[in-house]
Amino acid sequence: QVQLVESGGGVVQSGGSLRLSCVASGDILSVNAMGWYRQPPGTELETERELVAVIAGAGNINYAGFAKGRFTISGDIATKTIHLQMNDLKPDDTAVYFCHADIRPWGTDRRYNYWGAGTQVTVSS
Repeated sequence: QVQLVESGGGVVQSGGSLRLSCVASGDILSVNAMGWYRQPPGTELETERELVAVIAGAGNINYAGFAKGRFTISGDIATKTIHLQMNDLKPDDTAVYFCHADIRPWGTDRRYNYWGAGTQVTVSS
């Protein structure tokens, strides 16, 4: 069994900052990538989540356009812990933020997508 546990989030005024953290645990053989997605208000499908930032093997990092210059992803997939520092938050950043990991569990030769439960980020104007 694999779990992703998120922490952080909350309510902040426009221009403020928040820090999210995510820890993966369980029967994990290897982690290929970990990152953050967000689901805007009014959407429900997993397919409607949008990438925020991701760390892949060898430390490769990618950001969505809206995150560049304001958000910083850090951590290490080897330690199965990542963080997302979000600065200069705007009302449009209001969403449920989900931790995602591409993981190969013990006892299988396949990789699977895993999601955390999500944490609400609300930015007031």
